[in-house]
Amino acid sequence: MMTRCVLRRWLAVAASALTLAFAGAAGAAFELADTSWEGCSELLGMARELLGTERVILTATLDWRALTSNDAVLLVHPTSPLDPDEAAAFMKAGGRLGVIDDYGSGDRLLEHFKLARRALPLHPSQVLRGNSALPVATPAYEPGAAQGLGVHPTVVDVSLVVLNHATGFDHPNLTPVLEVRGSRDVSGGEPDAVAVAVAGQVDKGRLFAVGDPSAFINLMLRYPGNRAFAKGVLRYLGDGDANQPRRGRLYVLVNDFDEAHSFGGETPLRTAIERALRTMGAGLRELKANGLPWWLHTVAAAFCALAVFAWAVRAPMKLYAARLPRFAREVPLAGQGGIGGRLAVLAAPGTAPELALLELRQALVESLAAQLDKPDSTPLDALLQGLRASGALDEPTFTRASRIAETMREAETTVVRGARSKVRRAQLLDAARLVEELLGRTIT
Repeated sequence: MMTRCVLRRWLAVAASALTLAFAGAAGAAFELADTSWEGCSELLGMARELLGTERVILTATLDWRALTSNDAVLLVHPTSPLDPDEAAAFMKAGGRLGVIDDYGSGDRLLEHFKLARRALPLHPSQVLRGNSALPVATPAYEPGAAQGLGVHPTVVDVSLVVLNHATGFDHPNLTPVLEVRGSRDVSGGEPDAVAVAVAGQVDKGRLFAVGDPSAFINLMLRYPGNRAFAKGVLRYLGDGDANQPRRGRLYVLVNDFDEAHSFGGETPLRTAIERALRTMGAGLRELKANGLPWWLHTVAAAFCALAVFAWAVRAPMKLYAARLPRFAREVPLAGQGGIGGRLAVLAAPGTAPELALLELRQALVESLAAQLDKPDSTPLDALLQGLRASGALDEPTFTRASRIAETMREAETTVVRGARSKVRRAQLLDAARLVEELLGRTIT
């Protein structure tokens, strides 16, 4: 009964972990299929209505090879970095690129075209419901132009656009389209106007940037100015303007996306490597800022649930072998005394070969000392000299024995110092053969 209760409890914990993991898998904001307040389904419907369904292409992989100079690309809150070199080549050929982003990964692309972020005035002259985080932007007029004249084609029918935590732009070479003006009523005043939408020409093509994707979500498109501005942007990208009319396709990418090939041909190896490195860097930055993605939480939770389930099933059924008490266990040979215990110690894998070499020397010294009627403390070199003087050793064998005796002295020094072993297996076998040969000669 106790085992079943423990199993139920652990299964409940695992199920809860899975539930929490799947609960975090909700769709991100700005998705085109999302009909909730933070989705962009109305923007998609507007694009298909204005340009035609066949001209609006939704994709998660931008194939640069499939684009022509008559097409346009719209990025909404990109969380993946777009290749700036491919974007530049596309616009130089005549393509149009729209970047609607505030805190995504559009900065690196915009910086390539000398466009930097800038904060909006702290006290905008017009706000919604008294909230400075919801400033109201107005069309930017060319200096000296009359009201309603000298505005960008995207804001011809626009009077006001409501923003939501938008960012502004510094635009030395681009034309301001929408701007937020500072209030003159606050202490010190904020008369400066900060652009939140800019446009510029890149050779034959056009670049259009907006610092607030929230202005195009379903909730914000209920305001007439936001709807008019969204229509103006879609027409500008898809149909062009009076100076450059076009009937190309509009590729729409939202949040995360991939890139493939190269504009006008195959992707060079260098471009492919740089693109992979940029994608990897963006993934690491996103991981650092937002933590692990939801699907990885799900995989981890599923793995933990399976591990807990396996443990809960196996633990109650696991059998343990009985262990003998220490006093009843057999004493290992290496722990015993006598010749058998000493041989077990010398033959152990962890024993240094120097010890076996010293054991051979001791046996040789004792045997030679007994044969020559010398004390056991006589050095091995003196015993070898005595054997040569008695004629029991020829000169080649004496030279070989002297060399091995030197190796034995070095082995003793190594053991005393606790240094690393230097004796090789071949030296040990050679010494064993010599000892056996010398013992045989002296015995006979």
